[in-house]
Amino acid sequence: MEILRLLEYGFIQNAFAAALLMSITCGIIGTYIVSRRMVFISGGITHASFGGVGIGYFLGFPPLAGAAVFAVLAALTTENLTRKKVLRNDSIIAIMWSLGMALGIIFVYLTPGYAPNLMSFLFGSIITVTSTDLWFMFSLTVTVLLFFITLFKPILYISFDEQFARTRGIPVMLMNYLLIVLVALTIVLSIRIAGIILVLSILTIPQNIANIFTNRFGVIMVASVILGFVASMIGLAVSYYLDIPSGATIIFSLVIMYLAARVVKVLTFGKKYPSGKETVHEPAEYH
Repeated sequence: MEILRLLEYGFIQNAFAAALLMSITCGIIGTYIVSRRMVFISGGITHASFGGVGIGYFLGFPPLAGAAVFAVLAALTTENLTRKKVLRNDSIIAIMWSLGMALGIIFVYLTPGYAPNLMSFLFGSIITVTSTDLWFMFSLTVTVLLFFITLFKPILYISFDEQFARTRGIPVMLMNYLLIVLVALTIVLSIRIAGIILVLSILTIPQNIANIFTNRFGVIMVASVILGFVASMIGLAVSYYLDIPSGATIIFSLVIMYLAARVVKVLTFGKKYPSGKETVHEPAEYH
């Protein structure tokens, strides 16, 4: 088959591996984001990372390295200011969002010589993923897997009730800071595939598709990994044959899958949901 012959190309193999690694990290981290209702905080971190891209170009080091540093700093700052209630949550997100985009544009403009093409950072291009990118993604995937497997119950408690987590002796503040750093790094390493503009969709749409049929935290996490990978494969194939941007095609595939899941749900169960509403369920240990 012609599709199988595509796997003979190195850049397709890299794209395949990147899609798998991204699906795992985004499926796991995205479930945490959705359960904590941190979608817009993640959006602020995503757009703030563009400041690091611009600074990286200006100073002559890898843009994604700059994006990683900037995203982690933005994430820790947002978490700290939110905890201290210095500003309203939406105001903090807006400031970080605007500051990152503004700095990115300014530093790209100030970069001497040829102005870099930022399309791959804004909208993603899975077929441009390099072996170095894959090693970074693999390292993050292993870290995320080990972190969530080892600390699954504490993360589960923190996701739904921090006060309950404290009564169990869980270091909530430390866990929150570690998790927000993992969120930031996941966002940055997914930029190569989905782009700054679209990466938030990778972190939320698979989870919402899974949440149509189940409200169990662990099941949503596993289903999100599978759904993200399937959408990535469909998007990669379609973008290759139609010669259109891969990041946007992957997101479009996810949206179509979401709409199809909605239709299936309505046709199968009507408008009723097992729990009365679509939401990630509380841990069974609460009851």
